[in-house]
Amino acid sequence: MSTEKSVSYTIKNSYSTLNKKTLKTKNIWLVFHGIGYLSRYFLKYFKHLDPKENFIIAPQAQSKYYLKGEYRHVGASWLTRENTETEIENMLEYLDAIFAVENLSEVENLNIFGYSQGVSVATRFVARRKIECNNLIMHSGKVPQELKPEDFEFLKNTNFSFIYGTNDEYLQTGIIEVEEKRLKELFPKNLEILCFSGGHEVNPELISKFA
Repeated sequence: MSTEKSVSYTIKNSYSTLNKKTLKTKNIWLVFHGIGYLSRYFLKYFKHLDPKENFIIAPQAQSKYYLKGEYRHVGASWLTRENTETEIENMLEYLDAIFAVENLSEVENLNIFGYSQGVSVATRFVARRKIECNNLIMHSGKVPQELKPEDFEFLKNTNFSFIYGTNDEYLQTGIIEVEEKRLKELFPKNLEILCFSGGHEVNPELISKFA
């Protein structure tokens, strides 16, 4: 008979930043990539923002793998259905460490951005750790089912935005209608829904409006 056990240990994980945080910095971004990305490459979608006014932090999903089985390019995933709750706690402790090192609790203008699978990371982090932010931007991804309206009630002045491409193969019409209804229940105030002509892709132009 096999038995599955668990053990605790300390690990290190990287994260990437773009630009420098100075007295001229107006916006701090905490951005979460989707499946298949590495954080340093995900930063390319924010390079068009004014480097003097925007400092971007991109955490790195811990589970790395070779893309397409070709053993050339490496991508990463935040979570799977395997031991999900344990993996969420590991992820949150990693994000807590970044939050502390970058002194984000003292930031006045914080934008939290999630793309695709990164939406589940961003919303869980905000809800479970009660993270105050100016903007919570959800791009082409779904909010986890376990999160409820009361999980976000502490955010009194936050703007919530949902961005998606009209030709997104993962968000067909029926899914969009269901998700929009749920988003309106989760965020009854200050919710904006933005769509663009395109597929499952990051839209840098719409990102600009939050800078």
